[in-house]
Amino acid sequence: MNFLEDVVIGHHSEFGSFAFTAELIKKFATEFDPQPFHLDEEAGRRSLLGGLAASGWHVAAVAMKLRIAESQRATAEAKARGETVAVSGPSPGFRELRWIKPVLAGDTISYASEVVAVRATASKPGWGIVQARTTATNQHGDVVMTFLATVFLPQQGNAS
Repeated sequence: MNFLEDVVIGHHSEFGSFAFTAELIKKFATEFDPQPFHLDEEAGRRSLLGGLAASGWHVAAVAMKLRIAESQRATAEAKARGETVAVSGPSPGFRELRWIKPVLAGDTISYASEVVAVRATASKPGWGIVQARTTATNQHGDVVMTFLATVFLPQQGNAS
């Protein structure tokens, strides 16, 4: 994990892909979003979504899963090189969540982010805030989801 001073506006990172199968879509929906178009192929075909569709919350949750996995991989590599690793703080939230196109059974979604803002905080000395636009794109190149994520990062000398 980078320190605040290491983060550059415009930095683009890709952090993984995920295949949304009918089985996984139904499993998530059964537990967290039991709407007919997430649970039944025929109901999905009859809906505005045009097929068995993943819950938008499922698409967003996968973004988090892949982002954390990528962060853990990069942290392990940095530690193996003997580098000091920053431990990020929590996220104070996200904004501008958009589900642009449905994610249907059989779609593979790739996730990326671009840093759009970096600033120190006055209220939390030693910390800063980074905002990044996360984008999810299907195998056809269509953007299916975007959101603006925010996270606290320590400044140099504040490795927690």
